[in-house]
Amino acid sequence: MTGATGFVGRRMLRHLAARGAETTALVRDRSRSGPVEALATRLVVGDVRTGAGLGKALEGVDCVVHLAAAIKARSSGEFFSVNVEGTRRLCKAVAAASNRPRLVYCSSLSAAGPSVPGRPLREEDACSPISHYGRSKLGGEAVLREFAGRIDAAVVRPPVVYGPGDVEFLPAVAAMVRRGTVVTVGGGAHVYSLVYVDDLCAALVAVAERGATVCANDVACGVYYVSDGEQHTLEQMGSVVAHAMGVRVPRVVAVPLWAARVVARSSVVQARVRGRVTILGPDKVRELRHPVWTCDSAKISRELAFVPMVGLADGVGYALAGGVTAVTGVQAVHR
Repeated sequence: MTGATGFVGRRMLRHLAARGAETTALVRDRSRSGPVEALATRLVVGDVRTGAGLGKALEGVDCVVHLAAAIKARSSGEFFSVNVEGTRRLCKAVAAASNRPRLVYCSSLSAAGPSVPGRPLREEDACSPISHYGRSKLGGEAVLREFAGRIDAAVVRPPVVYGPGDVEFLPAVAAMVRRGTVVTVGGGAHVYSLVYVDDLCAALVAVAERGATVCANDVACGVYYVSDGEQHTLEQMGSVVAHAMGVRVPRVVAVPLWAARVVARSSVVQARVRGRVTILGPDKVRELRHPVWTCDSAKISRELAFVPMVGLADGVGYALAGGVTAVTGVQAVHR
């Protein structure tokens, strides 16, 4: 597994450990891998950006779950260096490995772009990413097609992922709910697909075990959207989070695009002064200005019998409580 120390990676390791799987985690810095060490069978220090450690990490594995990604960056080049070129280095290593493991690439709905009201995106639809991040994730998918015939690969495209350990989406929404106002960019109804992190983990396993394989000339082959099967308005999300927190339901306030851009530029400057990278930059505003981000997960349900187990109300409750959930097969266990 690449990206093992990230939000989804840590949950995926817990999910696999519950299944009794032996796992190898590729980590960039062993000194920061404490939580991962207790869950992974083996740790290998390496980096998809340089290719270091990839050969060693691939020894004896049956499947690679590729979660490593740049979700925030100082430039478009940083997104592409990790999400495209890093994926290319991994594909080369997989193709050169004697055991030739299967590769499951965790992409993003951002790779496809926004949808239109009432028409969630399907796998056969054309992709029109609008952000550097989205274009880089779609570029990673294109790399898999370049290697079609040399490696066995598949793609999972989740929308917004949330759950215990999420440090971006749900904390941001909860902070706005606590203040009584949920801010969005532009008017109209904002509608999103969501997926609870453990349902995503179960989907990744299903695709690894029995999913189709990416083809060179078919954009839908071996590609799977995954969501909780619902479409959530921003008002509904704010209400659910408020109920879980025991506070008043917030109002939704739309800010104009120019104001969002000013805030994003300010966020970038502040982050740069602190030596950090912010997710709320111009690239994110490009996505926030579009009100509908939905996908249809019928294909993964039809082909792989995948059924999401955690709805929004339960998922938000588990996440805010810091609870541990593991979804295995068709049964969700909360403990």
